[in-house]
Amino acid sequence: MSQVPHHIAIVMDGNGRWATRRFLPRVAGHRQGVESLRRCARACLERGVAVLTVFAFSSENWSRPAEEVSGLMELLALALAREVPRLHADGVRVHFVGEREGLSDKIRAGLAEAEAATAGNRRLTLNICFNYGGRWDIAQAAARLAERGEPITEVALDRAMALAHVPDPDLLIRTGGEQRISNFLLWQAAYSELYFSDCLWPDFDEAALDVALAAFAQRERRFGKTSEQLLSHNASHARA
Repeated sequence: MSQVPHHIAIVMDGNGRWATRRFLPRVAGHRQGVESLRRCARACLERGVAVLTVFAFSSENWSRPAEEVSGLMELLALALAREVPRLHADGVRVHFVGEREGLSDKIRAGLAEAEAATAGNRRLTLNICFNYGGRWDIAQAAARLAERGEPITEVALDRAMALAHVPDPDLLIRTGGEQRISNFLLWQAAYSELYFSDCLWPDFDEAALDVALAAFAQRERRFGKTSEQLLSHNASHARA
């Protein structure tokens, strides 16, 4: 059986529906989603998770209504000012992953400042995927290798990916009831355990996270091997 995952990735889905059900503008759901992310990061710290990666804004989200996109950008700027000092105090290293072209100079500067301010923290690495897409990630890695004249191999691609600074996620959670990964960590999630929750992201709390962790603890992660091979491997390690 698996223990607490080293790396959890989350598709934070359901913010808009949460707001709509309350007759609120969609951006209100995103604001509440920031509160949920704060709770989740704190819970990961308390449970010994080393890396948390969240899907905050996909490269496809630019096609959403202009008012919602504008509200998300304003919310990001506000969150950088308000949340980063709290995360820094908790020992969280913040890392933004995604294409920064198309973002305003103010936003790009804020991302860089947040990363620099928290670079020395080691309790939890929080990767925030913003203007990110899994296909973009693979393409940019291949382009980087081609530019350097390096052969495009699995090992080389892995080292050129946007999340090369952390191990691949052990557990990928999607909230909101949908059962797909929507262009998130296509390369890195090859052997991730998938967990789908009907809970809308703003309602996803410590108890919901614990349910996901309990489900993960029951999984047998074989990585292409058989159960018998795993038992033999574990037994030999126990004797060593």
